[in-house]
Amino acid sequence: MNLLDLFISGIFTHNIILYYFLGICPFVGVSNKEKNAFGMGVCVLFVTVFSSIICYLMYYNVLIKLNSEYLITILFILIIATLVQVVDIIIKKFFKSLHKSFGIYLPLITTNCAVFGIVLLNINNEYNFLEMIVSSFSSSLGFLLVIYIFSTIREKLDNSPVPKYFKGYPIALITASIMAMVFSRFVIS
Repeated sequence: MNLLDLFISGIFTHNIILYYFLGICPFVGVSNKEKNAFGMGVCVLFVTVFSSIICYLMYYNVLIKLNSEYLITILFILIIATLVQVVDIIIKKFFKSLHKSFGIYLPLITTNCAVFGIVLLNINNEYNFLEMIVSSFSSSLGFLLVIYIFSTIREKLDNSPVPKYFKGYPIALITASIMAMVFSRFVIS
């Protein structure tokens, strides 16, 4: 797989939310407003790319050399948690309204399975450093794209005549399933 295929695949056909079903909690919880969705997507992008770089380097330069691959989960979660705390401090200091709108969802990036999943997929797929960067960036960009599109649709649905029993989460999940079908059609030949 070349880098362009890997990039397009990370955004569309193997989207972390719509293909792997990872990161559903912030996808549903923060996507009620465009601003919140975009902010969360940018935070996930930042944390994912930087944690992927650090985790990659730690895995190949420390864990493998010490024959301690069994520590992968603990080490990766510590790295991700540390980066989330840095992002939390920065957003709290410079973007107070955005920080307030995230509520509990910003600290949940620490346990966001999308971030952890992307980092693990990079290791499990045995990507070299450049492939890992492309995969991390495109996967988190795909997260940002999907959560933002989903938020615009949800805002429109809130003002639409949706039947009573479909209002809220039911119509949101139906919308997400339609998005998954649409995104799966972006097949690379």
